[in-house]
Amino acid sequence: MRLFIAEKPSLGQAIAHNLGKGRRGDGYFELNQGKDIVTWCFGHILEQLNPDEYDEKYKKWSIEDLPIIPSQWKLKVTPSCKKQFNIIKSLIAKADEIVHAGDPDREGQLLIDEVLEFVQNKKPVQRLHLNALDEKSVKAALSDLHNNAVYIGDKNAALARSRADWLIGMNLSRAYTIKARDAGYASVVSVGRVQTPTMALVVRRENEIANFTPVNFYEVKVDWRNNNDIVSTIWQPKDELQGLDQNGHLLKKDVAEALLTKIRTVSGYSHARISKIEQKEKQEPQRLPYSLSALQIHAGKRFGYSPQQVLDTMQELYEKKLTTYPRSDCDYLPENQFNDAHEILNNLKVITKNNFNLLIDQADYAIRSRAWNDKKISAHHAIIPTTFKCDYDSLPEIQQNLYYMVAQAYLAQFFPIHTYQSTKVIITCSDETFTSTGKTILINGWHVVYKNEVNEENNSEKEKTLPELHECDTLNFFNGQIIDKITKPPTRFNPSTLLKAMKDIYKYVKDDSLKTELKECSGIGTEATRAGIIDKLQTSGFLSLQKKYLVPTEKARMAVTVLPEDITYPDTTAVWEKELENISKQKISIEEFFVKQEKSLKMFLAQAENTKIKPAKEAVFCPNCKKPMIKRKGKSGKYFWACTGYPDCKTIAPDNNGKPDFAVGQTSGLTAECPKCHGKLNQIKGKYGLYWKCENKDCNLILTDAKNKPVIDKCPTCHEGFLIQRTGKKGKFWSCNRYPECKTIVKKR
Repeated sequence: MRLFIAEKPSLGQAIAHNLGKGRRGDGYFELNQGKDIVTWCFGHILEQLNPDEYDEKYKKWSIEDLPIIPSQWKLKVTPSCKKQFNIIKSLIAKADEIVHAGDPDREGQLLIDEVLEFVQNKKPVQRLHLNALDEKSVKAALSDLHNNAVYIGDKNAALARSRADWLIGMNLSRAYTIKARDAGYASVVSVGRVQTPTMALVVRRENEIANFTPVNFYEVKVDWRNNNDIVSTIWQPKDELQGLDQNGHLLKKDVAEALLTKIRTVSGYSHARISKIEQKEKQEPQRLPYSLSALQIHAGKRFGYSPQQVLDTMQELYEKKLTTYPRSDCDYLPENQFNDAHEILNNLKVITKNNFNLLIDQADYAIRSRAWNDKKISAHHAIIPTTFKCDYDSLPEIQQNLYYMVAQAYLAQFFPIHTYQSTKVIITCSDETFTSTGKTILINGWHVVYKNEVNEENNSEKEKTLPELHECDTLNFFNGQIIDKITKPPTRFNPSTLLKAMKDIYKYVKDDSLKTELKECSGIGTEATRAGIIDKLQTSGFLSLQKKYLVPTEKARMAVTVLPEDITYPDTTAVWEKELENISKQKISIEEFFVKQEKSLKMFLAQAENTKIKPAKEAVFCPNCKKPMIKRKGKSGKYFWACTGYPDCKTIAPDNNGKPDFAVGQTSGLTAECPKCHGKLNQIKGKYGLYWKCENKDCNLILTDAKNKPVIDKCPTCHEGFLIQRTGKKGKFWSCNRYPECKTIVKKR
């Protein structure tokens, strides 16, 4: 029996559909009279152990216990996946041959391999690579299986990344959370190789905005008459002109006014002339089909969709077999799929939006754009429509919009390159220079597919038409004006632009020599995880979404201030990616990689131990020792406030709407003699009223209060305990304080 193990149910169903006839069982398909079985995981159905599962002492977070480095790494079955895991395990035991059908990337390789290793599989394993779930793609992949052992490098690279992330996350999160709690921060300060540099981008951008000083500057616009035509130009001040800042902005209005006066006075046919006309024919190749990040960014701009919405929707379209694998980081297509164009585009004629169906009739199937390039294909190819026919009108709106965007990008490959003539006119007058730019479209080409949308990527050239001009033409001054301008601060990140920054993270490295590595690895995070990381930063209390923009919280600012720069900048990822690639190519081992990781971790922890964090702005201070207090959850599930000076200071207070109620638990000043040890009883204000408590810790007697006096009534049964008032389901009653040793109950005292 041949057993296929797919990464997820939708993939398993697609494989089963193309293998033959059979039946569905509980968690699997049985096909071809039992010769083939298809089962599936739910992504990672195994997860790493938490520190306290290695050793119970780690339940308490302590600096002294760090670093936590497992001597032997262990996995456990994810609780929600136990049933499916047992099904897979039993099927592996019966199989003669196994086909690994994880997604075609490092992580997909690992998540099936780790299951096979977990159950100690010794049977031969083949590898199935699938980029789409349509019938044609699945059948082609099924006929082209490979030996799974070839991909051990990919598995090891994913495993190294996973364990290294665990070391950083578990150790540094504990170290800095402990330090932050001492400063009055109640929530966990989670640290991660990807999430922390991402958070730092938002913090640093906010700092740039806060420190930004707007500057007023001036621009001079001059219109010239050339016979019956008007040519609009902008004055280009000389570099040596006084009054310019380092960005070439003119800061002195009187200089602009003097310039206009000068031009008005001296301008004439003998003074203003066209000194040069520069014309270049330029081309814009067809927009590449979408990777997930590119689609998330453009869908955010066009429709305001969040990255997570785009990912979830593309997963739905993938499971409906309408589009190819959604978590792709590739913009290119395999050359052997070029011949599918007729079938795909013919199916897309169901889309009548913006006359899309009519544009398909204009497609030129002889055009082979730059998108078709086997050398650019990695584990996946770009997201495109499949050969499966789409009932477009029945799709929900968000699915329609995203399917349309994917279809547009695919159709654009079969239209000519957009060609235009770029023109720059240079006019001189009285030793001053003025310029005007414009463009003339020669071949509209693929832009016709996007005629109803703004082309976000190619808006640098203003599409204004210039009149027919010639060098040495003379011009007359027609009009001039001074335009008041002001420099603007950087724009805050929104989820889409932050995702783009994660993909283009090489622009934000501290060490410029690492830019190449980060550019080659396509940023930090993966196509599958970036949206989730942005969401996690919000739910973890690092970022908040305000009017569609991401704003850092106080906790995020604190974290970026105290964490090592090697963690808050993406440079670490660049170094990791280079080494993970070497692991993937089997140039270095996991063990060699971890020697460096453990050395770095110990250095980071040494820095953490010496870190002092300023008290949080909202910190509440202990009335006794003046240290910050933090909100904790008790064993009963109720919240209370405890002093961070514990165990030296044991001050606690109940929670009252998010604030400590210091009145509760404080002594009133009234005292009495303890009837048990003859020490001192203190009257204390409790959450439910006054009570009396002996200050002798060995005695610790608690008595009920009545009219500011302790109720001293010996138990009539045991004669050792004292009666105290309690509240039950049927009201108040009295019982012995020695319960459960003495179970005396008195309804009325």
